[in-house]
Amino acid sequence: MSSDHKQQGSLIRTLYLGSAVVLVVSSVIGSGVFKKVAPMAAELGSPLLVLLCWLLAGLITLFGALSNAEIAGMFAGSGGEYIYFKRIYGRFMAFLYGWSVFAVIKTAAVSSIAYVFAQSFNSMVPLPHLSVSLENIELLGAFKPLENIGVKLFTILLIVSLTFLNTRGLKGGARFSSLITALVIAGLLLTVLSGLIFGGGTLQNITTPSETYVPRKWTDFSFIKALFASMLAAFWAYEGWNTIGFLGGEIHHPNKNIPRALFGGMAVIITTYLLVNFTYLYVLPMDDMMDVYHSRNEIAGVTVIRHFAGHTGALILSLLILVTTLGCTNSTIIMPPRIYQVMAKDRLFFKGVIDIHPRYNTPNKALWLQGFWASVLVLSGSFDQLTDMLIFVVFFFYGATTLGVFIMRYREPALERPYRVWGYPFIPALFVLFCVLLVIITCFTNPREAGIGLLLVLAGIPFYWYWRRRKNDGEMG
Repeated sequence: MSSDHKQQGSLIRTLYLGSAVVLVVSSVIGSGVFKKVAPMAAELGSPLLVLLCWLLAGLITLFGALSNAEIAGMFAGSGGEYIYFKRIYGRFMAFLYGWSVFAVIKTAAVSSIAYVFAQSFNSMVPLPHLSVSLENIELLGAFKPLENIGVKLFTILLIVSLTFLNTRGLKGGARFSSLITALVIAGLLLTVLSGLIFGGGTLQNITTPSETYVPRKWTDFSFIKALFASMLAAFWAYEGWNTIGFLGGEIHHPNKNIPRALFGGMAVIITTYLLVNFTYLYVLPMDDMMDVYHSRNEIAGVTVIRHFAGHTGALILSLLILVTTLGCTNSTIIMPPRIYQVMAKDRLFFKGVIDIHPRYNTPNKALWLQGFWASVLVLSGSFDQLTDMLIFVVFFFYGATTLGVFIMRYREPALERPYRVWGYPFIPALFVLFCVLLVIITCFTNPREAGIGLLLVLAGIPFYWYWRRRKNDGEMG
């Protein structure tokens, strides 16, 4: 055994159920709970329909989480879906998922959440700009890397700082997320209580649509399209629920605690989102909420608080948004490097990523590689481009994971399942169907983002064949 190998650390089971639930919640609650109600209001024009969309999107996400939990309980271990796909579909599909996590899914999530943090900071302390001519310089006719450069550089600074924090040890990063999550939940509950008691709202605001609202039948295609578009907005607010599966090697009793953490975390999130958005719509009439969207420079939650608590209240909520996005960025950084480390063990990723720090027991090289690519993505696009791209890619793999429930029930019915998905086969079948529809519709509604996301995924194929050939040559040697 080489001395280098002796110095390798190992992943340690330091997380219990409570910490796992906190990581699920902190991985999801970010900018969406403050921002997405405005575009949903503009799309639907009805407060009751907006709340319905939050509920539907939450239930669909819960269907995916519960289906995912059956697979996660069967194959608990660090690596999440990479481990699942390798068992269900084989090495190539597993690699394609792992590469997509690196190229698009989680790096774009880190970039976009950190970007909202920087934008919120910029609203309080203006960050520098370059000249208009420099900021409008385009690369490949699609990217403006110097646009809003002050916000982008601040975003990169945040990514680098949080990456460094997590190279010092997972337990410290998890404690940091726990503290921030507690502050966020307390802040959101304070928003709900203060809004309902002192906001001067009325139930009439909940039941009164906008002046431009036109009733449509549920079978009307234009209504279905608007409902679907609103749910897409809500899905960004629910994104991130599956990342707890990446840490199976560091969770006590993962076969039982991963499904429990997914269900418990999603229950907290759905309840929180419904309460917060009910408060927004209770305080602010629908037409005013639609004006927030059309202004383009307002955050719905801040506008609601300013409506009854003035600028001091708005400043406090702006600070809460900073804290929320800080915690969500941190949690999103923590988990994916475990996939890259497992892939490197399979000789299907960059070789150095396999290393575990001998003192801090963290995959430091994987963390820094992720941080570098996330920073590149910050320079390449806007918040909306990044989120649309990652939602398109991630729902393909969400559907594939849930389809795996059916495959494994047929292929290995006797395999131990600590948790069986509730409502089988209807719940997982509905989620798979929804994933297929989302991927198809996005190709028509957002072809640019779908195309870029697909190209980044397919870019991994040459790497796969290179690493696969290198692995085979090594085994022959």
